[in-house]
Amino acid sequence: MIVLATFFWGWLLGAALLGFGMGWIAVVHRAQGVSKVWMRWLALLAAAIVAASVARVVPGRFGYWLDLFLIMFALYLVGCAIGSWLRDWVVSRSRPAN
Repeated sequence: MIVLATFFWGWLLGAALLGFGMGWIAVVHRAQGVSKVWMRWLALLAAAIVAASVARVVPGRFGYWLDLFLIMFALYLVGCAIGSWLRDWVVSRSRPAN
């Protein structure tokens, strides 16, 4: 993982900044959410992918790409969370008090 961070630091920073930007400009979505059954299946899939990465089940280049994907996706999600939190904080401060 350190090798990925050292070699792909620009791409990782780009993923985090892209996530920040998407979190900042994202519109609140008030439609029907994902059902609990689908959430469980997606959580199981995510856990299986992370477990495959940690256990080094996928060898060679594809395992390297899997590790890179997981790191970039995690940084994107962290960037999204920070961007949306900051946007909410800025918008809530600019509202007049009732």
